Amino acid sequence: MALFLVQHGKSLSKDKDPEQGLSEEGISEIEQIAKVAKGYGVHVSRIIHSGKKRARQTADIFASSLEPGDGVQGSSGLKPLDDVSAFAGKINSEDNVMLVGHLPFMERLTSYLITGSTDKPVFKFQNGGIVCMDTDRDSRFWLIMWALMPKIG
Repeated sequence: MALFLVQHGKSLSKDKDPEQGLSEEGISEIEQIAKVAKGYGVHVSRIIHSGKKRARQTADIFASSLEPGDGVQGSSGLKPLDDVSAFAGKINSEDNVMLVGHLPFMERLTSYLITGSTDKPVFKFQNGGIVCMDTDRDSRFWLIMWALMPKIG
């Protein structure tokens, strides 16, 4: 099965929205990425987000397109500076789960799953993009299978 990692969409500044909800550009980019993901037949059983407004809004937009059977839920452990190794221990590679969170957590989680270290960057995230990971059947090591980003180049 697959693990889909998403950095929340572009958000408003704190002076415009103290909770830093999504900007119009952020909403538009996520709607587009969600539409493309649905067109490719991406199946997500559940979407888990950090609980911050911008992550929740991002998760809800993806949910409206991808229709996860087990819904959308908030979770602790996905905030920017949370412990990646603690969260990684909770990941079940048998589920098709989408995690919506923040930097540097998402980049550090990707590095940790692939290399065992948070200090070896392996992928540069974009707001609203998806990184699909899965485990190799033989080695059980995590691999990046594909990525879908709002901007190329």
